[in-house]
Amino acid sequence: MISLLTRVYTSFVPPTPEKKSDVVRFGILGSAQTAPLSLILPAKSHPEVVLQAVAARDHILDDPKIDAIYIPLPNSLHMEWAVRSIRAGKHVLLEKPSVSTAAEAEILFNMPELSLPNAPVVLEGFHNRFHPAVHLFKSFITPADVVHVHTEAMVPWLMVNKDNIGLNYSLGGGCMMMLGTYNFTILRMIFNAAPEECLACDTHVHADGIHDKCDYDFTAKFRFPNGGIGEATNTFQGPLIWKPSTARVTHKETVVLDKSLPATEEKMLTREVTLHGFMNAVIWHRIDVKDSFVIRSKADGKPIRKWVDSKSHKAYTYKEAVGEFADLPGEDWWMSFRYELEEFVNKVKGRKTQFWIPGEDSIEGMKMLDMAYEKSGLGLRPTSTFR
Repeated sequence: MISLLTRVYTSFVPPTPEKKSDVVRFGILGSAQTAPLSLILPAKSHPEVVLQAVAARDHILDDPKIDAIYIPLPNSLHMEWAVRSIRAGKHVLLEKPSVSTAAEAEILFNMPELSLPNAPVVLEGFHNRFHPAVHLFKSFITPADVVHVHTEAMVPWLMVNKDNIGLNYSLGGGCMMMLGTYNFTILRMIFNAAPEECLACDTHVHADGIHDKCDYDFTAKFRFPNGGIGEATNTFQGPLIWKPSTARVTHKETVVLDKSLPATEEKMLTREVTLHGFMNAVIWHRIDVKDSFVIRSKADGKPIRKWVDSKSHKAYTYKEAVGEFADLPGEDWWMSFRYELEEFVNKVKGRKTQFWIPGEDSIEGMKMLDMAYEKSGLGLRPTSTFR
């Protein structure tokens, strides 16, 4: 308990190191509520980041002292101001989801300016994917063998009323848009592929003539190229008692080579991996790996012996995650936003990044969202007319 409290306290009151001379100077467009958590706090503890300004849009883009722009504006404004920022020669950290539709994503991430030498860096801010816990979770998964994934996340009902931006259709609102995209990106990561089809998408809306196109909860089901099924269940009407986001992965049964067995028997394994807390891992998370074994007769398939091995894991730092990322920097109090900022700065400075979300993945994410909204009958979110 003491370690948890210390970790969370330090996350919100981080130490401030001496800033280096060649810092990346950020400007924030507007005064969104997400900015303190997603950039201002992480910037305090990063020796190569300075928050230069929080100001009106044109002033930020025209300021030669600003290197990078953070865009936490409403979803419907993401494409326009990302395009304007890129054209102004600024690096862009773009709040998720990157844009509102796949058509917008194709325009944004295929801008000619992004293929030029010394092109601006653009990153869609799915911060949770940068946390060590997510990478440790991924290390237990064999994408080709995944047959089913269940993901769920929620926001307590008290936090999203009808006047909230999350239920404003003209501003790109909707539970699937605002919350479900976290699940969608985790699903693509687990399968290491984009889905081929949205099989079903059931939504609920406030049928009051105002919010009829904004889902406040949904359940979507996708079919992936290997035949596996991925599901996402999200709600803005969750209980007040916090329930961690969850991703549960089931693999198909596979043969395990065991030379100690007679030729007439075979050893089989079915693995289930669950990550509790894939969105806010710094507060708490747990990775459960459940391996179900059976030794059976090859002749008739009858089981001879069964047993289950279960282990739990955690990784607040990459040292705990071990494997290929074990030497990466990090502290147990780093939020996923801080891990994300570390890689963003590395990319801006031309250094190697151990993990990155390329524009192609962001485009696939919006295609997935379009699939689901079309399947639900609500239709696509409004598309910006800006070009």
